Amino acid sequence: MTQTPLADPLRATSNAGRWVLVATILGSGLAGIDQTVVGVALPTIGRDLGASFAGLQWTVSAYTLTLASLILWGGALGDRFGRRRAFLSGVVAFTAASALCAAAPNITFLILARAVQGMGGALLTPASLALIESSFVPEDRARAIGTWAGFSGVATALAPFVGGWILAAASWRWVFLINLPMAALVIALTLRHVPESRQDRHGRAAGARSGASDWQGAVLTVVGLGTLTWAALGSSGSGAVAERVAAVAVAAVAFTSFVLVERRSDHPLVPLDLFADRTFSVTNVATFLLYGAIGCFFFLLVIALQLVCGFSPLAAGAASLPVTVLTLALSARSGELAARIGPRTQMSLGPLVCAVGVVLTLRLSPDSNYWVDVLPAVLLFGLGLVTFVAPLTSTALSSAPTENAGVASGVNNAVARSGTLLAVAVIPVLTGLSGDAFGDVGSFRDGYRACTWAIAALLVGASVMAAVGLPRVCPRLRAPRCRPDPVAGSPGH
Repeated sequence: MTQTPLADPLRATSNAGRWVLVATILGSGLAGIDQTVVGVALPTIGRDLGASFAGLQWTVSAYTLTLASLILWGGALGDRFGRRRAFLSGVVAFTAASALCAAAPNITFLILARAVQGMGGALLTPASLALIESSFVPEDRARAIGTWAGFSGVATALAPFVGGWILAAASWRWVFLINLPMAALVIALTLRHVPESRQDRHGRAAGARSGASDWQGAVLTVVGLGTLTWAALGSSGSGAVAERVAAVAVAAVAFTSFVLVERRSDHPLVPLDLFADRTFSVTNVATFLLYGAIGCFFFLLVIALQLVCGFSPLAAGAASLPVTVLTLALSARSGELAARIGPRTQMSLGPLVCAVGVVLTLRLSPDSNYWVDVLPAVLLFGLGLVTFVAPLTSTALSSAPTENAGVASGVNNAVARSGTLLAVAVIPVLTGLSGDAFGDVGSFRDGYRACTWAIAALLVGASVMAAVGLPRVCPRLRAPRCRPDPVAGSPGH
């Protein structure tokens, strides 16, 4: 398996390298911004479209479902047909779906349009990170990935504030329309500044036909994740228990079939030998737990600030601005530090700091004051986030061969989105936060408190996983490599 080489690998400090970073950060920011900005708008959307709490969950979960289900395929397609091509295709699809979301006449139409958005995100998200991994010289990848993670986090963290401002000034539909000019800029920058890269399997010409197992694997992941999500968010009428048990059984069969298909394929969607690397496996388990906690926390917090505390959408969105400051200031250095000392310390400590911040939100009430009851929790959560996100991302990519950069990125993103999808669907249901809770402040507050403890447990579990399973020290090279080169005995890509 070979990779189409770049004539001159880029340095992170060069003008060409900076343009690549700007384009990929803005592109990945599209997906991140949309996911968080929609969270601020959920109460308003619910009132305007007459949606139930389950409808709001589906508004989030439909996007995450298709993103998580297809992101593996998106990464593989980018590796095979061109990462820049996949990135641009994803941006175009995402933007078209955003226009459909803005025109939604009812909650069902909005849910379907959000699913299409997820399809676009499944192409652009792994391609964004794979372009960085394949474009920069090895010794600059840690810094480039840290910068990507930091500024992508800034874009995501700014989104609730922007969304709140939009809701204060105009309709919630503009939450989706703001994607259009941003996407136009991303397309222009990518066409002008971002080089193409791809891999060629078994010496075949780049762009050769992908294996049949690709579409089979994609269908099986959609079926597996879709039936699990339906089992959590399905109806509660008579016969619902039997239907949910059947859905879980279908999901188990789908996931088992996925493993069998990938194992027997000459061109697997997910090369299962990637998971033979302990660091890669542990990092992805930790990713599942961490992003499940993060996704569920932000989904519920913005609603709680509006329903329980009486904050306006603008105030609820602005509540997370301290996270923006922390990620902007510290993410790149966090990635560099992990490359020097190894990921274990930061990935063990960061989730625990986040857990303390989550637990502090138990104090939310109608009398809550932002400076006393919200800001300390947000600061701790942001500090924990910036501690582990960059090393988590760089470790997931660096523990896989460079020619599989897109696949490794797709796997890690799929795991992250699956964690968010299942946490948002399952945790509220298991803790009693479902049905008519959206319209009953007392019920919502009780359910939110139970969810908070479940979220904190996920964070603690991820911390333990990292402490036990990750290496203590990385090699000296600043590239995020956490295992020795099998040829030279020294780190490298």
